[in-house]
Amino acid sequence: MTLATPALHTARLRLRPFATADADHLYALHSSAHVMRYWDSPPWTDRARADRFIAVCRRVADEGTGARVAIDRASDGAFVGWCGLTGWNPDYRSASLGYCLDAPMWGHGYATEAAHALLQWAFDTLDLNRVQAETDTRNVASARVLEKIGFLREGTLREDCVVNGEVSDSWVFGLLRREWQPSAAPPPGGETRR
Repeated sequence: MTLATPALHTARLRLRPFATADADHLYALHSSAHVMRYWDSPPWTDRARADRFIAVCRRVADEGTGARVAIDRASDGAFVGWCGLTGWNPDYRSASLGYCLDAPMWGHGYATEAAHALLQWAFDTLDLNRVQAETDTRNVASARVLEKIGFLREGTLREDCVVNGEVSDSWVFGLLRREWQPSAAPPPGGETRR
């Protein structure tokens, strides 16, 4: 089953399917050691990874297992990053949320705004009951993004990642349909970091 990748708009952002032209922006984003310091994989060193990422986004949509969208700032079209729901399971009515924003875009509330819009689409379109997200326990700013949109911290995965030889823990967050507040869209701004 194919799942059409949505095109969504918020007060300040445009969420859209990835285009081949996004590869340079993706490579710049994912090759940054600063941006990727809390990820479960090291920064990219091969530009071809960006093309493969876009191909995977299309495959995820074709397989009907989720949707990843590019995020642009509406005012000037600047590439902000991406947000996605993957691992959609229609039987369990569940999926996983992820996002990655370029460092200059941190602190403006863009992650919260984009994730809220994608979740609204997902709850309406995919009939989700549960969305899960994980973040490195050192990434307090990302944990705050999740909490702002209604996620509850459910536990800790101890030493679940080893990146560049460094062992780290992850927090697991969950959001249930009955806890989702679509009308409580976060106001623009307010984040201090990604």
